[in-house]
Amino acid sequence: MNVHAQFTQASQGKPTHSRNKKKIRFSPARLGLYAFLLFASAFFLLPLYVMLVTSFKTMDEIRASSIFAIPMAATLKPWIEAWSSACTGLECGGLRVGFWNSVQIVVPSVIVSVLIGALNGYALSLWKPRYGNLVFGILMMGIFVPAQVMMVPLVRMLSTLGLFGSLPALVLVHTIFGMPIMTLLFRNYFQSVPDELFKAARIDGGGFWRIFFSVMLPMSTPMLIVATIMQVTGIWNDYLMGLIFGSADTAPMTVQLNNIVNSAFGERAYNVNMAATILTSAVPLFVYLISGRWFVRGIASGAVKG
Repeated sequence: MNVHAQFTQASQGKPTHSRNKKKIRFSPARLGLYAFLLFASAFFLLPLYVMLVTSFKTMDEIRASSIFAIPMAATLKPWIEAWSSACTGLECGGLRVGFWNSVQIVVPSVIVSVLIGALNGYALSLWKPRYGNLVFGILMMGIFVPAQVMMVPLVRMLSTLGLFGSLPALVLVHTIFGMPIMTLLFRNYFQSVPDELFKAARIDGGGFWRIFFSVMLPMSTPMLIVATIMQVTGIWNDYLMGLIFGSADTAPMTVQLNNIVNSAFGERAYNVNMAATILTSAVPLFVYLISGRWFVRGIASGAVKG
């Protein structure tokens, strides 16, 4: 009986001991890490908070209150003005014109650059053409060459072709500059695909295009999402290409935002400027919010071979 009681006490004590081991202990290192993360979060979120609360204030309230104060009488007038009637130089059409220009630039640029990058990565990693490594090395040089070095030749070339200042010119430029990084992403991803799968598709009679569209492209959904996120945010946030290769009628949203912020007649409308800034950044922010977890999965998907 005593032995049974000791056994019972010992068995009952094990879970307690294991639960004690699982307790989270706040060591100085852990506290320091949490403090750093809180500081970093505040560092990035505080400007966004200031922009947001300022965009809902009237100019009288902005002058009378602190920049951190919550608006006492919130108004949507600055947002409406930023979208439809803010002046971008001599024209007062708001951001809506630039928004649709950005959409017409981003959609074809993302589709074409991602598909070409996937095709390049598929061909270089699985079919291994002659001089493929040389072609890949030349493409990788495009990542390290500053874009500013290529501006004058591109301007001259597009002017000769009669495309300068048009939306197709911006689509072409973004597609060209996005091709190296897209090729690198998909080449690394397709190299992680088991060779047996590619050989099985070849044995079943699949050719270059059949294997690409029926096997490899559907498999690469995580990387397609990563590439799309990178291209959408990069092209939407671009200012330099839109400024150089665009015109007054084809300028993207970022160029129009710069014109709104830097164009002032009399009093500078800080509430309108803040609303216009948030509207311009809304699309990339929305893309990350709805697909952020897929971005992490796609980045990690090509990290392990097999």
